[in-house]
Amino acid sequence: MSQINDLMRKSVKDKVFPGGVLLVSKNDSIIFFEAYGYANIFSKRIMTKNTVFDLASLTKPLATTLAVMKLIQQGKLDLDQNLGTVLPEFRNTDKKQISIRNLLCHNSGLPDYRPYYIELLKIPYNFRKNALRNFLINEPLIHPIGNNVLYSDLGFMVLEWIVEKVSGRSLDYFVMQDIYRPLGLEHLFFVNLNSKRYMDCFAATELCPWRKILLDGLVHDDNAYVVGGIAGHAGLFGTAMDVKVLLSSLLFAFHEHSYDFKKELINKFFERQQGSDRALGFDTPSLSDSSCGGLFSKRSIGHLGFTGTSFWMDLDQSIIVILLTNRVHPSRDNNKIKKFRPILHDTVMEIIL
Repeated sequence: MSQINDLMRKSVKDKVFPGGVLLVSKNDSIIFFEAYGYANIFSKRIMTKNTVFDLASLTKPLATTLAVMKLIQQGKLDLDQNLGTVLPEFRNTDKKQISIRNLLCHNSGLPDYRPYYIELLKIPYNFRKNALRNFLINEPLIHPIGNNVLYSDLGFMVLEWIVEKVSGRSLDYFVMQDIYRPLGLEHLFFVNLNSKRYMDCFAATELCPWRKILLDGLVHDDNAYVVGGIAGHAGLFGTAMDVKVLLSSLLFAFHEHSYDFKKELINKFFERQQGSDRALGFDTPSLSDSSCGGLFSKRSIGHLGFTGTSFWMDLDQSIIVILLTNRVHPSRDNNKIKKFRPILHDTVMEIIL
């Protein structure tokens, strides 16, 4: 394991990221778990195994997708249900035939990203969520439904709305009460900007150009920030250990029968979709230049987060690799992690296999 240690230390020295936490498990046993570098380069706060990270787009698989899965298991939602039947606001739009499945595998035809926050900032805070949803209703499709796979934040903003409508609860409360708390997860949560948790254990992210502050315990994603920190595409915070416990429970449900999620449903969500390198709400290894390197089996799922977070889970070999970093601290212009990720994953897998 000294090879992994050396690689992580070198990445900090080479400024791939100021700090990071790496956790590796096989067959539910942790075989590597270490912290490196700084959680905050200005205060010189050291990174620890218990540092809480802005998980960014890991929100999509670890919160929103699991919420949808839970609602399907409860018989309140169906994968092939259309948007028009769930949210009446979409009935008279070009998006009424988009299915839940389309949203989860990013072939809804919606754009990838829109800087809604610029306009939302001009609106009083209490009206912003509704304004955001009006933007989504009126957003033109850029592809025919089901034709093109385009990774989309907007699709997961819609999924959050669906979870809220069907469950009668906000996304953060729903996942906390129905998924995280039953697993004993206390360090996986959304930071509601109206009732922020004050803890001195966050990994700092960006010196934000428009907010004029260092983001430390505040969500990095602009669109999530302006609506209060709770969103379907970003906003989840957590520690490496809690991410591991959640992933282990999914892996167990995939191989065995579990109270939390039915095996048949997990298998359906983890399956690569036809004509895509995505599962439902999760990524799978791309055919070339995958961030998980070349040694994860084809039956693997994972996801990346913009702030420098990722997880990969090899379903066949029961291997989980979680890399949480603050690569956007102090600037998002640092993209060195793109080359680093496959090297790290190949090194880890070579040692294990």
